[in-house]
Amino acid sequence: MELRRVAVLISGSGTNLQALIDATKTGRVPVRIVLVLSSREDAYGLERARRAGIPTLVVSPKDHPSRADYDAAIGCALEEAGAEIVCLAGFMRLLGAELVRAWEGRMLNIHPSLLPAFPGLEVHERVLEAGMPVTGCTVHFVTPEVDAGPVIVQGVVPVLPGDTPEALRERVLEVEHRAYPRALDLVVRGRTRIEGERVVVRDEAPGERLLLHPMLARWIRP
Repeated sequence: MELRRVAVLISGSGTNLQALIDATKTGRVPVRIVLVLSSREDAYGLERARRAGIPTLVVSPKDHPSRADYDAAIGCALEEAGAEIVCLAGFMRLLGAELVRAWEGRMLNIHPSLLPAFPGLEVHERVLEAGMPVTGCTVHFVTPEVDAGPVIVQGVVPVLPGDTPEALRERVLEVEHRAYPRALDLVVRGRTRIEGERVVVRDEAPGERLLLHPMLARWIRP
């Protein structure tokens, strides 16, 4: 299968970027990451990309007077890199509706909750405050409405007594690192289509779009 060209947008440490890099190296996901673009020049994810031999670029909002200018700079960078699919992996900037619509059905994002529950920021704190027994992550197609696009893959994580936001964040990350490569694989292999507000997967196997944290899998095993 011909490798699809993917750009990854980051703002921080890039652990989900690393999961995607690792999946491409092993051949599990038939893509080539052609660009890692960061909104911050101090993002550690840039170092991860350089070590993997992937071109990097910093597009800082401080260098652009408006969101429209910022979006235009990102759009030009994606076009110049020849990207076919865009993965937002901890990219902490809101993209304008025009840019998002230009990549409709080709832009993915990962969010650390079981959407539509807990969109936005400070997710783990809010999960604990609500007393939820489980939480998780969602990989979805990006739409102009924040954290509201059609769901591709979700992962479920237990919330434990005495959890802190930091402990819960680490447990959710374990499943994020499995969920993002799986979702990207479904998309690049042409197995997904969007019908209204939902994603349909061709020849979907039971549980293929639902991942469980190992701890949760042990608890519910018959």
